[in-house]
Amino acid sequence: MSNQVPLSELNQRLQRFQEQMSLSHPDWEMAVIFSKLNLLYFTGSMPEGMLLIERDKPAKLWVRRSYGRSRDESRFPFIQPMDSYREVAGAYPQIPGVVYLETEFVPLAMYQRFQKHFPFSEFKSLDFQVAMTRSVKSAWELGYMEQAGAIHQRVLEERVPAILREGMSELELAGALYQAMLEEGHQGVARFNMFDTELVVGQIGFGESSLYPTNFNGPGGNYGMGPAMPGLGSRERRLKKGELVFVDMGIGVNGYHSDKTMVYQYGGQLPEEVLAVHQQCVDLQHQIAAQLKPGKVPAEIYESVMAGLSPDFLENFMGYGTRQVKFLGHAIGLTVDELPVLAKGFDEPLQENMVFAVEPKKGIRGIGMVGIENTFVVTPKGGLCITGDHPGMMLV
Repeated sequence: MSNQVPLSELNQRLQRFQEQMSLSHPDWEMAVIFSKLNLLYFTGSMPEGMLLIERDKPAKLWVRRSYGRSRDESRFPFIQPMDSYREVAGAYPQIPGVVYLETEFVPLAMYQRFQKHFPFSEFKSLDFQVAMTRSVKSAWELGYMEQAGAIHQRVLEERVPAILREGMSELELAGALYQAMLEEGHQGVARFNMFDTELVVGQIGFGESSLYPTNFNGPGGNYGMGPAMPGLGSRERRLKKGELVFVDMGIGVNGYHSDKTMVYQYGGQLPEEVLAVHQQCVDLQHQIAAQLKPGKVPAEIYESVMAGLSPDFLENFMGYGTRQVKFLGHAIGLTVDELPVLAKGFDEPLQENMVFAVEPKKGIRGIGMVGIENTFVVTPKGGLCITGDHPGMMLV
């Protein structure tokens, strides 16, 4: 398989994780990975199973479904079949008192089943150590993210203007947009770390629909189809001339994502004061991107940018009404919403080849959500954009 994760990549990832663990928990002995995305990261496969990592022994991937597939697609050197936790426990006669787990992902019932056969006395979290390991991208990973960024640019800058038509519903736009994404090379799904979060295409809204509150942790909004499916778009909301069209979506290639937002003026130009607000968001994106250098501190970037904004601009900035989010951008990779975040509390300095989606946006009553989002690689010269340099507002 041409898209297999190279063994050198897997070895480097595991080594970096073990170094992170030793820095944070010098006495750690065993860590266990259950979530499919982290299994993909560390082993190159997404089975039902678990990866057991011991401090001084080779890590082993235990696979329930499907052992045959994992053997085919993974170059990880130690893969074993499993039927139950009881069976695997026989290979580990000495269980340490403390075992490190993904506390953000492991359900209580799974934990109880596992702990029944691995009788450790205490668990601790390894989520931060995994996140920091994943945050710095290799050249191999960046290659796929650059492919995603190129697809993003083609879809939003070339395909969407040809799709938009008067009278179409938000849902029709979502369907046509998804087809275009797949035709251009999108993997079919955008993945998130946020618990129980689903986005099939992205956030799509006509006019003030893009301000409607959702459970998604982002500045934009949309009505969706109803309580059971608050995503995609409304069947009833139809596009009129002179309206704003807001499209915020993730693209994935071989697991790796880019993130981009475009706003369209359909059938007529928006008021000059609206365009001026959008341009200020574009200027903020450039200001933030220029600071995406190794050694810069995310919290300091956030605080310096926010301190420079007027009270009038801060109203409905990064969200509408009372649902403003408290960040300016977020790391991205195997999920759209990774760590670190350009927000207060993130005090670890940036490292070269971290990747961030930067998204200054502002809601405007009677108009909708304006602003921009692009994906940037941290370099010594500042953020390198991989999703195109379009100013984010297009007259169609």
